Amino acid sequence: MYQRVGASAYKADLSNTIRLLELLEQPQQQFKTVHIAGTNGKGSVSHMLAAVFQEAGYKTGLYTSPHLKDFRERIKMNGEMISEDEVVSFIEKYKADFDAIELSFFEMTVGLAFYYFRKHQVDIAIIETGMGGRLDSTNLVTPELSIITNIGFDHMQFLGNTLEAIAAEKAGIIKNGTPVVIGETQPETKTVFEQIASQHQSEIIFADKQFDASLLSKSDDDYQYFDVWKDSHLFIEELKLPLLGRYQSKNLITTVCALDYLSKEFSITNEDIREGLSNVIRLTGLRGRWQVLQPHPLCIADAGHNIDGIKQVVNQLRELRYDSLHFILGMVNDKSIDEMLQCLPRQAIYYFCKPEIPRGLDAQLLADKAFAMGLRGEVYPSVWNAYISAKNNAGFNDVVFVGGSTFVVAEVV
Repeated sequence: MYQRVGASAYKADLSNTIRLLELLEQPQQQFKTVHIAGTNGKGSVSHMLAAVFQEAGYKTGLYTSPHLKDFRERIKMNGEMISEDEVVSFIEKYKADFDAIELSFFEMTVGLAFYYFRKHQVDIAIIETGMGGRLDSTNLVTPELSIITNIGFDHMQFLGNTLEAIAAEKAGIIKNGTPVVIGETQPETKTVFEQIASQHQSEIIFADKQFDASLLSKSDDDYQYFDVWKDSHLFIEELKLPLLGRYQSKNLITTVCALDYLSKEFSITNEDIREGLSNVIRLTGLRGRWQVLQPHPLCIADAGHNIDGIKQVVNQLRELRYDSLHFILGMVNDKSIDEMLQCLPRQAIYYFCKPEIPRGLDAQLLADKAFAMGLRGEVYPSVWNAYISAKNNAGFNDVVFVGGSTFVVAEVV
């Protein structure tokens, strides 16, 4: 299981998934899909799309990874997790076959998702890639639309050491004749996407060339408000979004662009977009994205876990007013730890900890690396212990931030 152990669980080909889907009689061919890749934002975009389709009256499947608390978070239909009975019966029915194929945890989970969506005859399934795109087990769908949110440095040991190489792997989800929305125009990757889309005779749309989202003043602490523009004309006025990270403006643009395109095939109105997005947390259960845990001291958790994600977190922390910043920090051992630490604020008080998975980076080792970067703090025996200590130490006007890894966030939300 890659989520727990990392590289030893990664399989860099689709042969097992092909055999699995043959065994299951090609369930992925029995429903429509939208397929989403990208370094950051693909989870938020997936949930936002699912919320709008639900609001528009479509029976909507949603497949994402990793999960925070419960494995079943990965497979949802109209916002409800797959039942334990459905998981158990699927494994019992096919266990001998899975053992013979020697499937990975991720491959089995993709098979279960596709099987479940076919069984319940979803109208549309929003499918998020696990890693990369070209060799991802989800990449055997034939979607109505492909989406690539952005490209940053993550999983370089599998995807490559340049943005161009990573983009080429993500662009592996582009299919012949299937349009693709690119969320963010980046000079290093634009040509890569254009060339691969051209090879597949696929229409390519750069979302940020058509759409813009201007942040309006916030009237309360629970929503951000945006005016959304298309080709310099107001498209949706005062759209409210309960996802509080400033980085969500990029995800919003990508989502609205995709929905505008999909409205040619599906009955989706601007009011569906407005209502779906304003209720995305309630409709889909999305958590861990600039999630406010309590107001005083202000406690926030965010699952940003690579260089770009950490930079976004730090930029947003700079916008807050507080007396002191208490930073609960844990990481996994296969990330660009030194580069991420260099991005972090020097003036914060750090609480170093290890997420409870085998991939978790030893807290003392993390602290030693952080000390060398000029960061100061103490080592704690667990994420929860670090969180409670930070809250106890924090004053009324302080900020307590929890992050560095999805798996750290999972232990407090």
